[in-house]
Amino acid sequence: MTARSGRWIQQWDPEDETFWNRTGERIARRNLLFSVLSEHIGFSIWTMWSVLVLFMGPEYGLTPADKFLLTSMVTLVGAVVRVPYTFAVAVFGGRNWTIVSAGLLLVPTVAAFAVMEPGTSFTTFLLVGLLAGIGGGNFASSMTNINAFFPLRKKGWALGLNAGGGNIGVPVIQLVALAIIGASGGPRVLLGLYIPLIVVAATLAALYMDNLASVRNDTGAAKDAARDPHTWIMSFLYIGTFGSFIGYSFAFGMVLQNQFDRTPLEAAYVTFIGPLLGSLIRPVGGRLADRYGGARITLWNFVAMGAATAVLIAASTEKSLALFTVAFVGLFVLTGLGNGSTYKMIPGIFQAKAQALGLEGEAAAAYGRRLSGASMGLIGAVGALGGVGINLAFRQSFLSYGSGTGAFVAFLACYAVCFAVTWAVYLRRPAARPAGETPATEGKPQLSYAEV
Repeated sequence: MTARSGRWIQQWDPEDETFWNRTGERIARRNLLFSVLSEHIGFSIWTMWSVLVLFMGPEYGLTPADKFLLTSMVTLVGAVVRVPYTFAVAVFGGRNWTIVSAGLLLVPTVAAFAVMEPGTSFTTFLLVGLLAGIGGGNFASSMTNINAFFPLRKKGWALGLNAGGGNIGVPVIQLVALAIIGASGGPRVLLGLYIPLIVVAATLAALYMDNLASVRNDTGAAKDAARDPHTWIMSFLYIGTFGSFIGYSFAFGMVLQNQFDRTPLEAAYVTFIGPLLGSLIRPVGGRLADRYGGARITLWNFVAMGAATAVLIAASTEKSLALFTVAFVGLFVLTGLGNGSTYKMIPGIFQAKAQALGLEGEAAAAYGRRLSGASMGLIGAVGALGGVGINLAFRQSFLSYGSGTGAFVAFLACYAVCFAVTWAVYLRRPAARPAGETPATEGKPQLSYAEV
């Protein structure tokens, strides 16, 4: 049963199928819907500078290196704020923090509206761009909140849908920008469109979302998650998937402009396709992970990402725009698939750890929710730092070689390491012991990660 007081739900047990079928699923889906809306707009505001730099022609006085540095710093702030945003859910409540975090998006949007004109200094653009980074934090708080609403058997789908709906804010703002450029509008038109949408998202969260009293501020959970090596292993794998997605989302248009001499309009016609498909397929990655295991899907996804990157290197070397574009869009799709499968692994890992400790039923589920929720903020933050690395790699590659080829070689090496880590930690079967041999860790809780 749920006892509600001022938008707070006092009791919540999604693993109880009777409760879930009677009332839990309906409430969880409603909160998921409005969480997606707020996170969606947060992603749009976070990545708006990937669009704004396309508007910023020679009259703005910015070099390609300046633009890559600007987008790198925006990505960096978005990664860092994910940590406090994760724990804000437990301090303020999921509904309450969604209202606040949505409202805060007005700050970078109004600030960008005020300064977006030729003659503004690069330092000013950089400072205002840093404000947009708070939009990246909405993902962490949203994922932590939604993770608590759904049972383990539904988490892959729910977290994939939540994240995919948020990620799709990237291509949406790029599509809106395409329409505005096509209509000869300016960047202030784009910014002006989002101001009322932010107000709507905050209002709907206030009217229709709930707080879960069971999600309490637990600094012990944060410390336990930070001490667990699997938090950092999954952070590394998430650099490979989500770090690639957000980094490429910022960089794709600029690479087309600087390497293939595309105009802003020509670049905008293409740049939205990759993030759109990558966002739409993220729930599919979660669903496949629910069925076949997140580690297996993640492993083979890194193989495919490596293959797509190899094609990009060839296309970049041969200066083939058509092949380059197709391969880049394909790589975006794979980043989205991997995003879904890696995030499914997180609750599975901590649920398995609970069972290895001898916990059962609701006790095991509560342990898993506690640590997976705490770890998601750290994993999301570190993963987003991959976007910083990608933009800095492109910046250095263009400064050194005049193209993005050098950066793609580095990315290929990274995906190879991600593949090896996934196999070694989560899929490699331990060697069979000879009959009668006693393991050195006899009596300690053992844990197989083969099913996550």
